[in-house]
Amino acid sequence: MNKDKSFLGRGWGFPPTFYNDDNGGIDMVEAEEDIKQSLEILMGTSLGERIMLPQYGSDLQRYLFESISNSKIHFLSELIRTAIINYEPRIILNEVVIDHSQYQDGIISIRLDYSIQTTNTRFNLVFPYYKVEGTDIPQLYHKQVTQSLNKGDQ
Repeated sequence: MNKDKSFLGRGWGFPPTFYNDDNGGIDMVEAEEDIKQSLEILMGTSLGERIMLPQYGSDLQRYLFESISNSKIHFLSELIRTAIINYEPRIILNEVVIDHSQYQDGIISIRLDYSIQTTNTRFNLVFPYYKVEGTDIPQLYHKQVTQSLNKGDQ
């Protein structure tokens, strides 16, 4: 059953991908995928980052390195809820769950449970935050080089 879902929206895929073929063009997304990518952009945008829309975003990066507590989790949940209510009118946010069980490992997961208003279809999106993402690069690179060298010895 192929229903027209154009009313859910269509936009550029993120990150933008351009094609250099006979038709030319840009990678486009629509319907549920457009909403999902819009939420990812909203969650990853700091307040003031968009010059013409300075209140757009969730500003989560600002709080990334602060200590975690129940009140901080509630505050972040409300921050996310407010951003979604203001800037993603196509969905109803059912629940925001912030999982900090891997906080000591530098990982905080934010799960959004939402329904698309016009179709009443439920979805969820897990948005991971990595506090130490860039610090593991030398170890990962060294591990990959070592594995490559070991394969060459065989």
